Amino acid sequence: MSDWAGIAWLVVLLVANAFFVGAEFAVISARRSQIEPLAEKGSRAAKTALWAMEHATLMLATCQLGITICSLLILNVSEPAIHHLLAVPLEFFGWPYAVVDVVAFVIALLLVSYLHVVFGEMVPKNLAFSVPDRAVLLLAPPLVWVSRVFHPVIVALNWIANHIVRLFRVEPKDEAASTFTLDEVATIVNQSRMEGVLDDASGAVAAVVEFTDKKAGDIAVPLAELVTLPETTTPDEIERAVARHGFSRYVIVDEDGAPLGYVHLKDVLRAAEGADAESNVERPIKPKRIHHMLPISESTDLEDALALMRRSSRHLAQVRDAAGETTAVLFLEDIIEELVGEVHDATRRI
Repeated sequence: MSDWAGIAWLVVLLVANAFFVGAEFAVISARRSQIEPLAEKGSRAAKTALWAMEHATLMLATCQLGITICSLLILNVSEPAIHHLLAVPLEFFGWPYAVVDVVAFVIALLLVSYLHVVFGEMVPKNLAFSVPDRAVLLLAPPLVWVSRVFHPVIVALNWIANHIVRLFRVEPKDEAASTFTLDEVATIVNQSRMEGVLDDASGAVAAVVEFTDKKAGDIAVPLAELVTLPETTTPDEIERAVARHGFSRYVIVDEDGAPLGYVHLKDVLRAAEGADAESNVERPIKPKRIHHMLPISESTDLEDALALMRRSSRHLAQVRDAAGETTAVLFLEDIIEELVGEVHDATRRI
């Protein structure tokens, strides 16, 4: 092989090495949330990229095999060519052959190492880190093709590596982790706000993160702090309570103070309609006007409590302790406030 052919092979091998390095980092760094919509629209590159991300260990084995082969060939093919090209001009200095040989070897080794590290490793790595979604769409299809061509070798290497990993009592994974814990999400939100890439002036995003970590007992109103009415209360008394307190819903309790349910102002307004309205407003409200409250546990996640209350169409829920005793009442309004901020009752005076 001529010296210039060795230089040409150096360029080809550097490009191949850069491809495997870029593909390796792209498969690990790309986000499924950015690739899946493209795959759903029918993009073949996106579908192939998703397959590669779901079989990350096979793709990494392919990349490592490719990088190792390219690195060995670069050293064995290009170094002698550069060494020989440098030896010719160095002979003009009149140095002994042994000195010329050593100097040419050192310069060739440094030059090849520099090109390999910078253009074969660092540049493609930085590009893949900077635009991982675009990189995986471009590099995953040819990488998957290479993995299928050398499938038996790659599967064997991956099988051996997985069994060695299991010797350390670690279960290998095929796909890079694409989920985050609640604390990680909170950190991402805070960091994004500080860097100015997330506008959360209302605090809604941060509230959602905190909301997910709260329980029903955290925001429920204790029985002692409730404005309650007896089960013998009349529509007229409820109207006066609305005028005094401004709430549209009131918890109805029995003689022992245990919650029976709740009434809404609109139920009272219905009782004040019709020909016998004058007598109805002075009679105790009918049991059918009292809405039953949904029973939930103090340890119920707030998001689960919200789902249960929406499913049962209830605005209030009884919160019970581990012994089954009702200790507080959870208002749907208070749950919503955890997400969007202060919500005022339409009848309440500020």
